[in-house]
Amino acid sequence: MKNSKKLLIICLSVVLALSFVLAGCKKDDGGEPSPTSSNDGGGKENLMTITAFISRAGTNPTKDNRIYQKIKEAFNVEFRFEYVVGEIGERVGTMTAGGEYPDIIGVQSNEANQFIDAGAFIPLEKYINDKENFPNLNRHYGELINRIKHDDGHVYIMPNYGVHHGEHRQNENWGPAFWIQIAVLKEFGYPKIKTLDEYFDLIEKYVEKYPEIDGQKTIGFIVLTDRGRDWTLRNAPSHLAGAPNDGIVIVDQETKVAEVYQHKDISKRYFKKLNEAYNKGLVDPEGFVIDFDQYIQKLASGAVLGLFDQRWNFNKANEALHQQGKYDRMYMPVPIVFDESIRDWYLTRPELNVNSGFAITTSCKDPDRVMRLFEALLDEEWQKLLQWGEEGIDYLVDEDGMFYRNDQMRKEQQSPDWKLANKADDLFEFAPKLEGTYSDGNATSPGLQPIEYFEGLTEPEKELLTAYGVQTQGQLHSTPPENPLYFPAWSINIPTNSVPATVSQQMQDLAFEYLPQIIMAPTSEFESLWADFVKKHEELDIEAFEKHINEGIQRRMTEWAK
Repeated sequence: MKNSKKLLIICLSVVLALSFVLAGCKKDDGGEPSPTSSNDGGGKENLMTITAFISRAGTNPTKDNRIYQKIKEAFNVEFRFEYVVGEIGERVGTMTAGGEYPDIIGVQSNEANQFIDAGAFIPLEKYINDKENFPNLNRHYGELINRIKHDDGHVYIMPNYGVHHGEHRQNENWGPAFWIQIAVLKEFGYPKIKTLDEYFDLIEKYVEKYPEIDGQKTIGFIVLTDRGRDWTLRNAPSHLAGAPNDGIVIVDQETKVAEVYQHKDISKRYFKKLNEAYNKGLVDPEGFVIDFDQYIQKLASGAVLGLFDQRWNFNKANEALHQQGKYDRMYMPVPIVFDESIRDWYLTRPELNVNSGFAITTSCKDPDRVMRLFEALLDEEWQKLLQWGEEGIDYLVDEDGMFYRNDQMRKEQQSPDWKLANKADDLFEFAPKLEGTYSDGNATSPGLQPIEYFEGLTEPEKELLTAYGVQTQGQLHSTPPENPLYFPAWSINIPTNSVPATVSQQMQDLAFEYLPQIIMAPTSEFESLWADFVKKHEELDIEAFEKHINEGIQRRMTEWAK
């Protein structure tokens, strides 16, 4: 009897605690009164609809999405997502000009400062510093708070990646690389290609042998020309020179001094190679005029052999190829460099995405409740649901307590349509998340689980990795050294309307005006066009831009060492 009473008290305490969690940010505005249960014995508060803008293209989850339904059942919260259509800069400009925002915005680094400078976001440090009421967020970000503060001393964005717990594992490259179809490597016996010349030689040989793929003209290489994703056009030279991903600068790792390289000889070397490849018919001219969705469609067709990009950016194409069963047309990274004396540094140890993640806007009526939701979702059990799914449905547990999936589960989770009904990817992508391992030793995601990674691959992927004597995609790269303390330089804040911001925009404008012309020019015109390109840069105040970045590097070297 005593134990029964104790159990009853515990249950009532849990119900009472839940009744205080998550007071509404926005009431349901669908035309009918929002359902309330705070006075009907149900223990839940008004239904809260969180409006969220996601700064990338996307598709809304199904109305009966399994994970969002569980969130709704637990917290009486639902989401309404809006995605980028067209140019991201135009959409951000419209929002900031009007001063009206959704409740939360999932930002990436390119547009973060524009929102912050417009006063669109509320400060979040009071939540992170509150160990009593927000212990998960405090444990997650507390020791890193100096790193995630904006220049004005406030925290506006909860970084979505780069905070690690437990053991670090890196089985795949989700960042930058030169990518090539598995079929190309298989055709020539899985050669070890190290240099840019070898990469294009292999593509040229394949195009000559197979001028068509599934009735379509074979495309050797594609360069996406999209201002919102300018790394696809501008950043390859630094990687070929053996530098980590610092954006449009290369940082001397001894002096920690940054230098713009867009108009320097390493860039000339790369674009001269592209010009040569273009004049051989290997580079797709449509890449310079199509939009991002058309780019993904081209890659998903299976007709494009190679590209330079970051995997997270084009992975929808990889997923589409998988869904079509075109496994040998999927892409593998090849960490090529200019010459064999250079050590590749494409893989980096996970860095803190200081300008990417969810921010709460000044239009949100109840930010406290939103932050309580993010606090709750950082619990291990919710993280397992978001990352692995439901036990018995999405994964199994072996006798040692290790999570794994069977073939059917792996096949399902490769399907974009299945994900829209069974995953909360848009919420998870930008939300605070655990990375590394859980307290029970399981990896935080299936892709990092040793028992799961290799078994989750297709047969062509397994065959390729086996041929190269490795078990993971990450092992195709050199083991990355420790990240420099300042890293990455691309995330250093550049205030809107400042001289460095103006110069940055001018350099981007020059890149998009000149580089496609330079690539597509007759070989005889390359040198004169490149000289014009360099001359235009000499007219800019690049020193002011570099000075700002170097001051940011030195500030981080001092403050982040604390």
